[in-house]
Amino acid sequence: MTTTRANELTAVQASQAMAEGRLTSEALVSSCLERIAAREEDVRAWAFIDPAQALAQARAADALRAKGGARSPLHGMPVGIKDVIDTYDMPTEYGSPIYAGHRPAADAACVSLIRELGGVILGKTVSTEFATRHPNKTRNPHSPLHTPGGSSSGSGASVADFMVPLALGTQTSSSIIRPAAYCGVVGYKPTFGLINRAGLKFLSESLDTLGVVSRTVADAALLTESLTGLALDATPSSSAPRIGVCRTPWWDKADAATQALIDSSAARFAAAGAKVSSVALEPAFDRMNEIQIAFSSYEFFRALTHERTRHAELLSPSLTGRLAAGGKVTRAAYEAAQADTRQCMALMARHFDGCDIMLAPSTPGEAPDIEGTGEPTFGLMWTQLGLPCITVPAGKGPQGLPLGVQVIAASGNDAGLIRAAAWVERLLAAD
Repeated sequence: MTTTRANELTAVQASQAMAEGRLTSEALVSSCLERIAAREEDVRAWAFIDPAQALAQARAADALRAKGGARSPLHGMPVGIKDVIDTYDMPTEYGSPIYAGHRPAADAACVSLIRELGGVILGKTVSTEFATRHPNKTRNPHSPLHTPGGSSSGSGASVADFMVPLALGTQTSSSIIRPAAYCGVVGYKPTFGLINRAGLKFLSESLDTLGVVSRTVADAALLTESLTGLALDATPSSSAPRIGVCRTPWWDKADAATQALIDSSAARFAAAGAKVSSVALEPAFDRMNEIQIAFSSYEFFRALTHERTRHAELLSPSLTGRLAAGGKVTRAAYEAAQADTRQCMALMARHFDGCDIMLAPSTPGEAPDIEGTGEPTFGLMWTQLGLPCITVPAGKGPQGLPLGVQVIAASGNDAGLIRAAAWVERLLAAD
């Protein structure tokens, strides 16, 4: 094993190599830093990176391991932290000039846990403005003319470009699923609230969810299990899962390549022994995207009161417009959205009586150009319902850019989702 290629190891592979003494944290972190030095000018995935600080953490992890003090499978593992998650020793700017140079007094709970478990906080990955849709500087590592997606732009791009094996992201609409799919990696949004959110800059207290960007399903399970204690076995299911193909009410928003991908994937899964059926959602679901936008806008307006009242001139026009719309959502409309959401949650739970997972598009298609962050169409409903979902790489589209398929499970069934997603991943990787 050479240190120059250590950055290409999956998190599971790196963890095992360090445990067996075949790799040091310093060598792994050095390899990641070399990749960043070579590629950051093109990809622009990092909001903050301090090589000396990262290496100091790695050497401390190695010294502790040498004394028999390895703390967890994350020990010595470099992790990127999305820049809406607080770090006490690195700037946390929330993707906004309002917070240029901001230094929180404390780490977010998830960051403190990673440190406690022996992990290395490699740096802060770029977020869009307050994790909304206004793009930041990051480019898609497969093509600088295309967006990496948002809002977890830097997390998706850095993992895809082999700069770091793991990164934390957040999702309010489709902010983990979309960039992971556009960049050709795994993005896992757990059941709402599974990973502790203390120290996250909230936009929507009812929807914001911490999750993971990684290169494999097993890697996502490794970090999530470490942070939560929930047992997540990423060994592919020995028996094929029951799969419900949910084209969603927005099927016509998916391009031809994405529609063909979902249909061909379903056929492949059926040929491998899965019981595949079509899920027909009730008319109550037709407004779920509209409901999510109104619901989240109501919460955005209140969460960003300081920023919109004291620093309005530093907000982007797109966010300013979103906040203005949120200010017009009445409390009655917000409560009606809550009621509609509860109704659809109950209906969705019944649908999962007939299947283990659902299969749906991750995005409308390949990454669009760099001017935007892409449409969150195929993440809005699942996030509003609080369901766990994961996008798995599934080849490339007509422009040669990555495509993904989204796998969804019932609320709280993260363990089942991981096992089934690993099964899906194995089949899709067989190409």
